[in-house]
Amino acid sequence: MSPTITTSSEANGNVSAATARAAASAAASAEAAGPQPVTMAKALNTALADAMHADSSVLVFGEDVGLLGGVFRITDGLTATFGEQRCFDTPLAESGIVGMAVGMAINGMRPVIEMQFDAFAYPAFEQIVSHVAKMHNRTKGTVKLPLVIRIPYGGGIGGVEHHCDSSESYYAHTAGLKVYTPATVADGYRMLREAIDSDDPVVFMEPKKMYWTKDSVYLGELRRLHEDGRSADGTTAGRTSEGRAAVARPGTDATLIAYGPSVPTALAAAEAAALEGRSLEVIDVRTIVPFDDETVCESVRKTGRAVVIAEAHGFASVSSEIVARVQERCFHYLAAPIRRVTGFDVPYPAPKLEKYYLPGVDRILDAVDDLQWEN
Repeated sequence: MSPTITTSSEANGNVSAATARAAASAAASAEAAGPQPVTMAKALNTALADAMHADSSVLVFGEDVGLLGGVFRITDGLTATFGEQRCFDTPLAESGIVGMAVGMAINGMRPVIEMQFDAFAYPAFEQIVSHVAKMHNRTKGTVKLPLVIRIPYGGGIGGVEHHCDSSESYYAHTAGLKVYTPATVADGYRMLREAIDSDDPVVFMEPKKMYWTKDSVYLGELRRLHEDGRSADGTTAGRTSEGRAAVARPGTDATLIAYGPSVPTALAAAEAAALEGRSLEVIDVRTIVPFDDETVCESVRKTGRAVVIAEAHGFASVSSEIVARVQERCFHYLAAPIRRVTGFDVPYPAPKLEKYYLPGVDRILDAVDDLQWEN
């Protein structure tokens, strides 16, 4: 009898298949238990895996995203499950990563690429502005570019220079790009799935300080809601993230408008204000582009006062755009000028100084106190 010979590729395939079965079994067991404590990192990882299971044209690549699973482990296990053809490492060449993704997207694939840190994306900026953002318009709509650029951004981790920028304003200013930034675990899953399904390029800004925050989340329900558009109780919910802000905390006295890493800070400030007798509503912007004027302005018209909170520099920023949009639409409802609490207009500071740079509860409450309450 001839011996059975297993090639290395067959062995790798067997390992990958076994890993996939084990992962699927573990996921099924977790889902059967209902809502579980889940980190933002796990939600994003699950969203990537579910998208890759659902659509063979989805692939993931970037620096150290393969066997290592990424610096923040967001791509952990994807290479083992889907193989090196669909989740793989690249050279340290961000412009090349984006350029290759453009070619893949033009030819029918849905690449999801990772910029390892926010400021690491700058070498790829020419590709993003000149080609990613313009391809659909350049070809009179004949070429779609279903491409997601994942960028861990913001501060709060004690990172050094080039590791903690808030670069969202560059992308928001570039016509042709969508800009998403989740602030909750559930939105991390939901919004990444929607970004991958989009036929337009999405810059997906991930608040890196929130990767290990936990919420009680039912990932199975989020998966069904995304794939079926119907919740477990049979009601039609559809996909509701893009261009829709969320009321993170209801209130009546003033509105705090925030996005991404600033949302938990705004919620903490609202909690502190409640102890002083003030009711602050918190709006989570969710998608910077497209922007939900309706939800934001409905809140400001109700409260008559607003503070915009963001980690990025205040000058020529997303926060200044939000102030302008609200001022234009709500001028006759305002009891006081809109205030902003942002990062200072200086380069991102050294780790020991970032607590003085980032917006905090005290700075937010000081801004709220300055909303002309005596009138």
